[in-house]
Amino acid sequence: MPSHNIFPDLSLEEAATGIVAGVDEVGRGPFAGPVVASAVILDRDRLPPGIQDSKNLSRAKREELFELIMATATVGIGEASVEEIDTLNILQATLLAMRRAVEALSHTPNWALVDGNKDPGLGINTRTVIKGDAKSLSIAAASIVAKVTRDRKMCRFAEDYPHYGWERNSGYGTAEHRKGLRDFGVTPLHRRSFAPIRELLKSC
Repeated sequence: MPSHNIFPDLSLEEAATGIVAGVDEVGRGPFAGPVVASAVILDRDRLPPGIQDSKNLSRAKREELFELIMATATVGIGEASVEEIDTLNILQATLLAMRRAVEALSHTPNWALVDGNKDPGLGINTRTVIKGDAKSLSIAAASIVAKVTRDRKMCRFAEDYPHYGWERNSGYGTAEHRKGLRDFGVTPLHRRSFAPIRELLKSC
């Protein structure tokens, strides 16, 4: 079995010509907070060891790899706000965040490897890769950067809205979060277009 079916590698990057960025997003499913995307151009001479899909890493390991990636790679981060999610829908907001992440890079890559099956319309050569964070090191690195960036944001938001457990659940619809919604209502950071929030507002 090829190794990239177990751990991501640089096979997809090496099949492309020129500078390659991996692009991934975090936060499509939560009830609250922005969706965050990252674009990462790895320095192949300084690859941090242990990069893989952020979902397979502990929080401590993600934090460690985040610092290493930020120190060695070219990174762009983009996000779409709760207001943009509610206005555009979550898919279009996600693609917008991806475009912003690539635009935030200090130089434009020749190719983008994008996690998933939707082309964000980056204006450069793009290959979409289903489960790309398990196949491409660049996409996996982008998944780590996006995840840590968003988790840190949700921890800061939790200081202002302490009843929802965002520092633990990152805005996802856990039992703790749902209880907070029942007891304390909807905040400005909740996505009103999402069914659980919409239904709660109807009942108020």
